[in-house]
Amino acid sequence: MAQTDKKFFENLTGAGKAIAVLTSGGDAQGMNAAVRAVVRMGIYVGAKVYFVHEGYQGMVDGGDNIKEATWESVSSMLQMGGTVIGSARCKDFRTREGRLKAAHNLVQRGITNLCVIGGDGSLTGANLFREEWSGLLAELVQQGLIDEEASQKYSALHIVGMVGSIDNDFCGTDMTIGTDSALHRIIEVVDAIMTTAQSHQRTFVLEVMGRHCGYLALVSALACGADWVLIPEMPPEDGWEEKMCQKLSATRSRGSRLNIIIVAEGAIDRHGKAITSSIVKDLVVQRLGFDTRVTILGHVQRGGTPSAFDRILASRMGVEAVLALLETTANTAACVVSLCGNQSVRLPLMECVQMTQEVQKAMDGKRFEEAVRLRGRSFENNLKTYKLLAHRKPESELPHSNFNVAVLNVGAPAAGMNAAVRSAVRVGISEGHKMFAVSDGFEGFYKGQIKEIKWADVGGWTGQGGSLLGTKRTLPAKHIDKIAEQMRKYNINALLMIGGFEALECLLQLCEARSSYEEFCVPLCMLPATISNNVPGTDLSIGADTALNAIVETCDRIKQSASGTKRRVFIIETMGGYCGYLASVGGLAAGADAAYIFEEPFDIRDLQSNVEHLTEKMKTGIQRGLVLRNENSNENYTTDFIYQLYSEEGRGVFDCRKNVLGHMQQGGAPSPFDRNFGTKIAAKAMQWITKKLNESYRKDEGRVFANTEDSACLLGMRRRAMVFQPVVQLKDETDFVHRIPKEQWWLKLRPLMKILAKYKTSYDISDSGQLEHVVLRRPKESEAMAAI
Repeated sequence: MAQTDKKFFENLTGAGKAIAVLTSGGDAQGMNAAVRAVVRMGIYVGAKVYFVHEGYQGMVDGGDNIKEATWESVSSMLQMGGTVIGSARCKDFRTREGRLKAAHNLVQRGITNLCVIGGDGSLTGANLFREEWSGLLAELVQQGLIDEEASQKYSALHIVGMVGSIDNDFCGTDMTIGTDSALHRIIEVVDAIMTTAQSHQRTFVLEVMGRHCGYLALVSALACGADWVLIPEMPPEDGWEEKMCQKLSATRSRGSRLNIIIVAEGAIDRHGKAITSSIVKDLVVQRLGFDTRVTILGHVQRGGTPSAFDRILASRMGVEAVLALLETTANTAACVVSLCGNQSVRLPLMECVQMTQEVQKAMDGKRFEEAVRLRGRSFENNLKTYKLLAHRKPESELPHSNFNVAVLNVGAPAAGMNAAVRSAVRVGISEGHKMFAVSDGFEGFYKGQIKEIKWADVGGWTGQGGSLLGTKRTLPAKHIDKIAEQMRKYNINALLMIGGFEALECLLQLCEARSSYEEFCVPLCMLPATISNNVPGTDLSIGADTALNAIVETCDRIKQSASGTKRRVFIIETMGGYCGYLASVGGLAAGADAAYIFEEPFDIRDLQSNVEHLTEKMKTGIQRGLVLRNENSNENYTTDFIYQLYSEEGRGVFDCRKNVLGHMQQGGAPSPFDRNFGTKIAAKAMQWITKKLNESYRKDEGRVFANTEDSACLLGMRRRAMVFQPVVQLKDETDFVHRIPKEQWWLKLRPLMKILAKYKTSYDISDSGQLEHVVLRRPKESEAMAAI
């Protein structure tokens, strides 16, 4: 996948090339970020870039619909929803005559590189256009509309696709542009509905988009802990009506004041008959007499500003699309830029389209298990986890393990912690264990703040921010004897810690204590949860996505405040300790001009260069600048110092404002990503704990004994897999002084921010995607992206 020879952007020239970018089909949040990235990257490498307004219709009509783009013309697009350049359904392009007109319009402008952002229909149309290109040019020559020289000069059309679809229904990519933002809209509505439903003891039936794909319904059900979900890929068994009503009734009888049922608009039963939200409502009213309401979200899901995830995804895909166009030859197959783990890769377009169509064929043939499998591991895992957590078995059917497992939060609070605790508790109970909750981390542990926690105790926890168990930064070493005493008292056979860098240090201390205290010779597992994303052994931590969205939302508002002000630069300080993740990735998502971080040392010359860059920017008509600074990036170049420097050096050109974001980055309701990441990673951890408990149980002694390295692990996401890593092996990967991993994958994204902000920089693309061959299966997916 990675290229063996390292290249730099300066070796990939776009001089003499013309690239056109268009959006087609249904709009999706993040499309504008992708357009912006294509335009700026294209201009950066020296190519001419054109907007095609109104999708394929604009290409057929030509004229002012095809306009050259400038650097400034995509300013302020990043935070806008929908598609600024417009999208339209086009019957004309489906005819050869229409495609002939489109070809003529492109050749007149010398455009032979096309970047199409849309769904599988739009991408299939682009591929057909590419295949017909030489024939269309020959016809144009025949009609005397172009000469032979032009036909030779523009003999090949190169196509690169990006998938913009809120449904996440395209095989070959972990996520499509717009899906995460659509989930944000759904979860915002669900959170709002829950408050009114609890007030009145109501049942709400929520209909979400997904005519052919149940991804949005399934993942939103997982993220809000819905009582029932109906999706097209896995219709309910016959008799589902009775089972659903029993489930709703049982939930009420356990004290819950609300029920949530989520229905995909394309939901069907086993016989292909539609299951609509009104059918579900009538069923609940007739059989249970519950006060029931229907909410149909419709196009709300397509609206609003794109999430941080979608902005970053679209920006990376846009840059990769330009690289793909620069490297393509006449013999290169059309490709689609996809997300695989945390990498952008290129896959053969038509093989991905065919795979997507295979899913529909399986559903039409009522081969529903096959349809779920074809959707990919992400979809399968979401479905499996939902079933595990939503459908509580009767006590008589549960296994009985005699094991006690304790769960606690350590360090600073992070959004998504509560979703992880809920998941761990419910999976643990399903596995037959007795679950214990520890309040206030290890401080509460040594004080004996430990109590059994039941299934119903964690109801409604997924959408709650902060840490409901309470959390402290206290390390166990000082009170290790008292903690061992509590382990004995409550007969704790395994420990699950959810937290940040402190949790890693706690786990290492417990491992060291094993030689003195046998109480700690039990399975120990840690889940990374910190907004700083500074834990070694994982690419992402629970809470970081929510913090990024908080930063981006604030930056949007701050930038908007300058819309009526002439020439202003904002200096914004983010949290993160010594880790520059929030500043760097937040900067990329917010369209920052610079981001100062500890990992990339800077001096006064860099600051001066940035001031000069912003001064030049102001002369182009862009009225504002945005600079992010990580809180511990440099002890001397403080936020105040940078603010005063910029104010002085920019005098007469721009004025400055500063903003320290502070603890607002830790607060708020968790994002859909963090809810699902926490839910799925905790479920996986509890299954690992069960396995280790069974392996380490000594029947002759009647106790658990585990003191090997692999019995104390951190569960992290590495590229495309969830990996259990012995914590002692992570020591060498860790800078304990600055509390960061020695290697951090996101540093490779920093040059993208500089390029998109018009800095001249070199960027190693050795990890950029090579065209991969896809066999008839979806490529192995990242469980991190699968968490969404």
